[in-house]
Amino acid sequence: MANKYEIVKKDILEKILSGEYDKNQQLPTESEMMTAFSVSRYTVRRAISDLENEKYVYRVQGGGSFVADWSAAKKNEEIPKVIGILSTHVASYIFPAIIDGADQVLSENGFSLILANTHNDPKRERTALTNLMSQNLGGLIIEPTQSAIDTPNIDLYQQIAQLNIPMVFINASYNNFEGTTLVSDDKNAIYQVTEYLIKRGHKRITGVFQVSDVQGIHRLNGFLQSYQNHPNILPESSSIMYKSDEVNEALQNMRELLVKNPDQRPTAIIAYNDQLAIRIVDLIHEVGLKVPQDISVIGFDDFQLSQYLSPRLTTVSHAKEKMGQDAARLLLQKIKHHKVESIVYHSQLIERESVSDIS
Repeated sequence: MANKYEIVKKDILEKILSGEYDKNQQLPTESEMMTAFSVSRYTVRRAISDLENEKYVYRVQGGGSFVADWSAAKKNEEIPKVIGILSTHVASYIFPAIIDGADQVLSENGFSLILANTHNDPKRERTALTNLMSQNLGGLIIEPTQSAIDTPNIDLYQQIAQLNIPMVFINASYNNFEGTTLVSDDKNAIYQVTEYLIKRGHKRITGVFQVSDVQGIHRLNGFLQSYQNHPNILPESSSIMYKSDEVNEALQNMRELLVKNPDQRPTAIIAYNDQLAIRIVDLIHEVGLKVPQDISVIGFDDFQLSQYLSPRLTTVSHAKEKMGQDAARLLLQKIKHHKVESIVYHSQLIERESVSDIS
């Protein structure tokens, strides 16, 4: 739990960064802040002192505290040897591999890391960005949060850009903020996966895609594009779309499909990622069916555990560690003011044991 002075500091800092408090604007008095936050004078003074040390605030003797020209001060500082990585998650699934790849390159060049995660929640992203901006960073590697929508934190990203803090984005990008990106070819990858299943005789394929993130929308579009090339079986396709906090609802919808008669349930399922595919395989077993004898399953990302399932999961590759390495390299180039280009990784189908032919 944050200390009281940290709560006061965070609130004032966010108002400064968002522009609610303008340059040279006087801050509320100590007494006003004591009342607003229900804290002591010492707590207010400690928060203001921190902000003054970080060049966001200046004091006038006998006249109160004011918003400093903090953006100019930050621009004139020597480039710090600290890089922030902001991801939807940092400790699970494929993210440790991405972070490790970035750390390999950054540590070799004398940089250290600060990690933060958003759990794919824009409010948590705002808090994390605010905290990172107070750390005096040399650059940022960012995985967008709920990238299918315009970021509500555009004001903070604009402030970061104004501070000349280099940024690169991994896995996705925001429609309302341009930047250097490193992404998989999600649409084409799932298009090829769907074509692969159709060639193996599957007609009733269900795609299950998280549409909070632009990756999921691209994958959904690849799935639909493949079926549009096969209009004779288009009516037999189905899709389940869910937001990042609706995974359980998506699995319930999946269960309802699985318990239908054999001539109505899907013969194959394409999952948004391996994490979801693993849960779908468990669900198939729970309802008394087998993979791939009854239903074939394909994931995405080549998660490490996927090859140890029974049966081993057919999936699509993800650059992971290389993406992290490349993101760090591009960021270092941007720090040196070199021109860089975005990267699209071409994913490959990894055939294992979770797909069978339909005779």
